[in-house]
Amino acid sequence: MPDVKPSERELDVLKILWELGEAKVREVHAAMCTQQKTAFTTVQTLLRIMAEKGLVEQRTVGRTLFYSPRHTREQVSSRFLDRVFDGALDKLVLNMLKAEDLSPNEMRDLERLIAKARREKQKSQE
Repeated sequence: MPDVKPSERELDVLKILWELGEAKVREVHAAMCTQQKTAFTTVQTLLRIMAEKGLVEQRTVGRTLFYSPRHTREQVSSRFLDRVFDGALDKLVLNMLKAEDLSPNEMRDLERLIAKARREKQKSQE
């Protein structure tokens, strides 16, 4: 993945596209407006810039533009991990645990998620 650095607003758009898969500007605009009022032309401009940066794919059907993310959530978060924590997952987890006031139940939930991920990783390597 190239050195992609989405802005905060671009990340908002990517989150929507990761949920929808592929969407028209109008659909992205509607989803963004549930969080914060945003002008249609602002969303249109954001998507155009994101296409130029290589963050989204653009497909035209007639006069309608469809957009989809070029990178998965995992790829972008991995890039973030590399930039902010030098790729050290333990630093990220420890930082998050210190920043959040987690209850014992939430800690157990995290342990279950880690165990599940470990099992899935082991299965995929067999």
